Amino acid sequence: MKKIIRLASKGDGVTEDGQFVPNSVPDDYISDDGKLEFGAHHIEPVCRHFSVCGGCRLQYADEEVYKNFLTDRITEAFHQQALPAPALKTAHLSPPYSRRRVALRAFKAGKKLTLGYNKTSSHQLVDIVECPLLDKNLFKAAIDLRSFLQKWLAPRSLAQIEMTLADQGIDCLLVMPFPETLEATEAIAAFAAEKGFARLSIDQGYGVETRWESERVTVTLGAVPVALPAHAFLQATKDGEQTLVHTVKEAVGAARFVADLFSGLGTFALSFEKDKRVYAAEGMRDAVLALKQASSLAGKAVFVEHRDLFRRPLQKDELVRFECIILDPPRAGAKEQIANLAALPNGRIVYVSCNPATFARDAKTLLEAGWVLHWVKPVGQFPWSLHVEMVGLFTKM
Repeated sequence: MKKIIRLASKGDGVTEDGQFVPNSVPDDYISDDGKLEFGAHHIEPVCRHFSVCGGCRLQYADEEVYKNFLTDRITEAFHQQALPAPALKTAHLSPPYSRRRVALRAFKAGKKLTLGYNKTSSHQLVDIVECPLLDKNLFKAAIDLRSFLQKWLAPRSLAQIEMTLADQGIDCLLVMPFPETLEATEAIAAFAAEKGFARLSIDQGYGVETRWESERVTVTLGAVPVALPAHAFLQATKDGEQTLVHTVKEAVGAARFVADLFSGLGTFALSFEKDKRVYAAEGMRDAVLALKQASSLAGKAVFVEHRDLFRRPLQKDELVRFECIILDPPRAGAKEQIANLAALPNGRIVYVSCNPATFARDAKTLLEAGWVLHWVKPVGQFPWSLHVEMVGLFTKM
């Protein structure tokens, strides 16, 4: 008998002698003939699609094991960079049924419509009948879409579905071929109105066309309603967003002049009180316009610049003006911007990341330049998945 002692980065259990055992967790045992015996931390998966659908990997792990897995992913990323493990705050997990945005696919073969997620390591679709990840309003909208797509999705055609829970209800974008007829146009409006969608848009490969919007669609960030553009980035859960915002504000502290780099729609920039002055830089034009309008109407002291921080990162003479700098880059990290931040003589950096590997890589650049990493807060917004987000506080005196 061999005992499972930890989870590897892809979710497999690992024994003391390094054997990888799928679908196992610490304190499980694997017998000599390969039979898995469950321990106290092995629980029953909550979804009937588990092991087939590719959305979740660790539904059989209890909360204690899952939190340890998320923190271990960060620690291992630092180890890969030959860095000591950072001080880790307690991991926060978003609850089930809290996800407010989703990407689904639908395929019509003959009269049969399949709507759901891809199977694990496959392009084949799983026709979902439940999803314990999604806010129940999102899942209801997915069910409602079946009848619409059954009629209007052409045979042997694929539809990409993006849905977000906005302030006014469901914002839905369908990427699919769609008939340009009066009947089809009227059908969109009738369906969206009947089902209570806030907005329904179509993209046939030529850009997003809004076909129904009962009122301006917004998402509230820092008590400020912000216009929600198509394809805009939004934290996966409101719960996770609130945790990230609280942690960032704690790390920013008393600093009054703040830069928010890769600001998006203003998740952090709009969360501060009016006594702080915030510079926000973002590369997505629609997000910049939405943030400018929202901050102006709310009377927030936020200066917004449309700026690609990969091609044109802020330089040292621009960065020294700020008492604190917030970074929230995409998964690729902020390598180009970090090089200039590392050269600063002193300061405060709050780094928000969704990728332990690039976070550790960028942390190494800062640490080698004399910065100190005080702590890292893990946040799990994607229950039972391999993904973890984090906030780290760096200072240099």
